[in-house]
Amino acid sequence: MMAGKAMLEGLRIIDMTSVVFGPYATQILAELGADIIKVEAPEGDSFRMSGKPARTKGMSPAHLNLNKGKRSIVLDLKSDEDKAVMRALIASADIFIHNVRLEAIERLGFGPEEVRALRRDIIYIHCVGFGSGGPYSGLQAYDDVIQAASGAATLAGRVDASGTARYLPSLIADKVAGMTGAQAALAAYVHKLRTGEGQFVEVPMFEAFTQFMLLEHLAGLTFDPPNAPACYFRQIDPDRQPFPTADGAISIVPYTVQSWPVVFEVLGDPAFLQQPDLNTPALQFRNQARLYQRTAQLTPSRTTADWTARFTAARIPCMPVRDMGDILEDPHLTETGFFNRDIHPSEGPYVRMRRPVTYSAYPEPELGAAPRIGEHSELIRAEAIGLSAGPASAASESR
Repeated sequence: MMAGKAMLEGLRIIDMTSVVFGPYATQILAELGADIIKVEAPEGDSFRMSGKPARTKGMSPAHLNLNKGKRSIVLDLKSDEDKAVMRALIASADIFIHNVRLEAIERLGFGPEEVRALRRDIIYIHCVGFGSGGPYSGLQAYDDVIQAASGAATLAGRVDASGTARYLPSLIADKVAGMTGAQAALAAYVHKLRTGEGQFVEVPMFEAFTQFMLLEHLAGLTFDPPNAPACYFRQIDPDRQPFPTADGAISIVPYTVQSWPVVFEVLGDPAFLQQPDLNTPALQFRNQARLYQRTAQLTPSRTTADWTARFTAARIPCMPVRDMGDILEDPHLTETGFFNRDIHPSEGPYVRMRRPVTYSAYPEPELGAAPRIGEHSELIRAEAIGLSAGPASAASESR
């Protein structure tokens, strides 16, 4: 792997986001080398308290991986002194990102026009729950709310035919919106490098997640008039689920009709496909529910490891269903170094995840540990004073 500078080295981002959506966006950018200054209210980002147990108040497990490599400063933006520090930081930055309601941020004096007056070419990113211009604009949004509004909360009930609405057990809307926010920041930054122009960017969680979910689930509603219901049937098929084994469960994916004869050969029941209504690829495709059901009847005869070895040898995609509590023992993630044991200055030994994408020109960065509340306040305040008093201030005003 070639050594090189961080790809976003020199990019400074003032990050006034909280919880997951915004912090995940800036975490992605921190992993690429951007300087992220995390601006927190005196009580700190509320997500510091989420995901118990924590060893120290304000240093939750999620915070340790969501905010690593960032610097934290505590600012009370109702204070004139701290507002001056914030103005100096913004004047030195390429990107200002926050998830405060527009009316509230304007009252504080950091709306789009006020910020552009501090630095004309700044990229101003507003993370919102719902896009402006619609009846939901300005409403509060959390992951559960977005899953409900997008229809995602109905998917599990379609699979088990219960019709019961349930949340997908992940902060999936927050994280999808975070990735969308990182993409938006990079696109706006490339535009700025090409043209010298900053811009206002709105990243709405509802729209980002709805697009993400409907790529396959818009299904027959894609056409006007619709020619089928919503939802990609393969994803809500109650029979296309992990198969039980003697000691757990396994995912087996015969994605093409050519795979089914191989699957039943491995299962030891090739004659099943010789039945008159199953003896051609077209009939097998039409009757996949029966194939899944028969597979589920046969897989309990062997262990997960046994089936995994047999299907892998037959080149049928498969994978053991791993309990999330055992994920640290996954052999692939262990071999690739995805999990790293590290020592946090205040929290002691912990597990941190590496950046999932690798770049030949940019090796894995040496990111600092997730900061304590206001850990870098004194240093960043000193920087801000220097920026507001020195040549950099005049330079920023000329941009």
